[in-house]
Amino acid sequence: MTDDDLLSRADAIAERAYAPYSNFHVGVAVLLRDGTVIEGVNVENASYPLTVCGEKNAISTAITEGYGPGDFEAIAVNASPCGGCRQWLWQMKFDRVIFRNAGKVVTMAPDELLPETFDDL
Repeated sequence: MTDDDLLSRADAIAERAYAPYSNFHVGVAVLLRDGTVIEGVNVENASYPLTVCGEKNAISTAITEGYGPGDFEAIAVNASPCGGCRQWLWQMKFDRVIFRNAGKVVTMAPDELLPETFDDL
């Protein structure tokens, strides 16, 4: 699967986001090393800190399916990941992150997105 295909899947799944407060629909597609793709969306809550980011949704689903750090090849997001998600991306050892930012498609390594990460224990 190409990075463009992965980003297209993120764009398509964004329609399923539950974002009644911000109306900001985030779609995510995660490519695992075995070729599996897992999708996720943001799910908002009236208590805004309880909102689940699309990245966390997809990564948590992958973990539930038995995947772990090192199994993640790439993630495509239709928006720039937040700071908290950037830590998740680094900790799960993604090779690359593909996202839209200011109308451009950007590809970066997680440590480029968050240069001062918390180390794994």
